Amino acid sequence: MDYVIATILIAINTICLGLVVLRLPGIWLMVLCTALVAWARWDDGMFSIWTLAAVLALAAISEALECAAGVVGTRKAGGSRRGAAVSIVGGITGAIIGTILIPVPVVGSVIGAIVGAALGAWGTELLIGREMHEAVKSGAGAGAGTLAGVLIQMGFGILVWVIIAVAAFWP
Repeated sequence: MDYVIATILIAINTICLGLVVLRLPGIWLMVLCTALVAWARWDDGMFSIWTLAAVLALAAISEALECAAGVVGTRKAGGSRRGAAVSIVGGITGAIIGTILIPVPVVGSVIGAIVGAALGAWGTELLIGREMHEAVKSGAGAGAGTLAGVLIQMGFGILVWVIIAVAAFWP
């Protein structure tokens, strides 16, 4: 019975991992699903408290690093705080639009997130009175930071997925 539950959990977590690319909270959903299984199967010892703490900590670290990457990219390129904040919103919006407009799995979402973040930072910088070349530089920094954030989040997502998979099958 434990192997059936573990297999179902891994399948669900694989879908959740795919949500990470869309800049949705896939890692948090993996942690939540795992915590629910751990709670339901606590007497069987399917997951230890240390495993749950580790994946929770990794999820929190990945979230912080993803947000920081976009902001750092914008700020390093000379962008304002407003430009950095809008680049986050633009990245999320762009990921959703990119998924619809470019129906190639993963590719459309990532391209959309990068373009959305860049356009958000660029447009904001223009609105607050920056010169075109400064705004373009800020937008490029936001796009690069967003790409770095997606890659960081995906790396952490894979790490969390592997930890959960190993712990589920070899408690």
